[in-house]
Amino acid sequence: MNITIRGLDEAVFKRFKAKAVEEGMKLGEAVTQAMQMWVSRKRAGSRAKLLDTRPFDWGRGTEKLSLGIDQILYGEET
Repeated sequence: MNITIRGLDEAVFKRFKAKAVEEGMKLGEAVTQAMQMWVSRKRAGSRAKLLDTRPFDWGRGTEKLSLGIDQILYGEET
């Protein structure tokens, strides 16, 4: 299906499109996935629940990100 969407924030769209390319996805696939996630979240309730949070792969080079965050927040040594 081909559609036209008006009123998109250009900067957000550019970041979204770049992320889709980075993930090796066609733009239509990425938009469909985003819409499915948004619709299922809205269906489950208007507020997200912490216990519903699932792990997310932030990409290469972020494997120890939580250790850096802990050091910033709690002053712990890594």
